[in-house]
Amino acid sequence: MKNLFIALFLVAFSITATAQEKTTVTTVALEQTKGAFTQKELTLKEGTYVFQVSNNNAAPEVGFVLVKAGDDASNPANHIKEAYVTEVVKLGETESTSQVTLAKGTYTYFCPLNHTPQYTLQVE
Repeated sequence: MKNLFIALFLVAFSITATAQEKTTVTTVALEQTKGAFTQKELTLKEGTYVFQVSNNNAAPEVGFVLVKAGDDASNPANHIKEAYVTEVVKLGETESTSQVTLAKGTYTYFCPLNHTPQYTLQVE
């Protein structure tokens, strides 16, 4: 009976420990100036990220759009919604996205409000 109790305890502890494992989230800081991101290309490892976007006199409001390369970036249905900033970024401010999990591949990022070019984000 004692061995059964110990076994049940270990199973319960194992399940609790697994449930408490946390995903590592890395923050990527991006800065926008008038008509451009200062980071022209990014290379990241597969994982979970939060993008912090700063508005350095770029425009009254800026944002952030991330799409899988090859998808039509002008179609909002192709945007990775978690990668939108939670609020538009006003002059001199910084805002963040939700957590975005990126698989290996190539992505494109840009700001439709500040009319930046489309830049490459490579996930290895």
